[in-house]
Amino acid sequence: MKFSIAVNMTRRRPDVPMETVAAQALEMVAAAERLGFDIAWAAEHHTIEYTIAPNPLVLIMHWAPHTRTIRLGTAVITAPYWNPLRAAGEIALADILIGGRLEIGFGRGAYQYEFDRMAGGIAQEKGGDHLRELIPAVQKLWQGDYAHDGTIWKFPRATSVPKPLQRPHPPLWVAARDPETYDWTVRHGLDVMATPLSKPDSEVENLAGKLAKAIADHPGARRPRFMVLRRTCVYEDAKDWRLPAETAAEDLRVFNGLFYNAAGVVNGFPTPMDPLTPAGAATPLGPETLRDNLMFGTPDQVVGRLRQYERLGVDHYCYGASFGLPHDVAMRSLELFGRHVMPHFTATRGAMR
Repeated sequence: MKFSIAVNMTRRRPDVPMETVAAQALEMVAAAERLGFDIAWAAEHHTIEYTIAPNPLVLIMHWAPHTRTIRLGTAVITAPYWNPLRAAGEIALADILIGGRLEIGFGRGAYQYEFDRMAGGIAQEKGGDHLRELIPAVQKLWQGDYAHDGTIWKFPRATSVPKPLQRPHPPLWVAARDPETYDWTVRHGLDVMATPLSKPDSEVENLAGKLAKAIADHPGARRPRFMVLRRTCVYEDAKDWRLPAETAAEDLRVFNGLFYNAAGVVNGFPTPMDPLTPAGAATPLGPETLRDNLMFGTPDQVVGRLRQYERLGVDHYCYGASFGLPHDVAMRSLELFGRHVMPHFTATRGAMR
């Protein structure tokens, strides 16, 4: 199993300086490199302080001069917000500028709030159509001259300038949840990134089953890498679970408000979802349930659960670092994970620095 980290820049209050948020995110990425993580991922979101990342490629290029070996990736480029020509050129230029360390994850998008502002108000469920049209067009633009006559985009003959440093292109991942996306991703020879959100580990088994079916349905296809992302916190004593679990519960109220379009946004700050909101939204989860569902625990507890993930076919675990923990607690958790969890898995990128 290999390891990566997803780092988001988040402001919970307007009095928190943006410079502080950016510096703390960079400190976490630098620590992840020192501890032997393979990839650091940046998200894409717009107009919300919950995840400040209007262009993940810009954030990656900020991290690059402060790191040497860790690969840097997008998790994800949101397909409905991009044009194929723009995506091909900007991805290629980023790959060159960071020395060929780029990994690219694409996704369909998560928040209707953003779609109403960034994608002309199309339904979030339609984002998959953009995803399936964008990726092949970008790949063809990296090969040479190409004219596109699609359902969503049309343009005359052109090519990507520049071309990526990695040939034929950086590794490509797709954020998958429904069976159709798993099938499409495997059929096109791309890697899979998935998250069970805040559900129990039975959801990881469910996601692994979707991938297994897609692989069985396409026996000649390349076997994809399978990455699972979870919010993660490691602590020395099992009794120390309450702070991270209560923090995650508050974070989940904000996330669910956006994910289920059940709460508003004021001056960029999402309103936490009312736990009693009868909007078809998920039942709020308490701290005890989140402690059990998320990747929280002592090093030994976390190692045991990751072994279960390995048995399900997960070969890449993504440490979800950003859910509102105090920065010192988040950094201590990362150190414990790197020093006392990762060494139990032999396929890590290298020795700790």
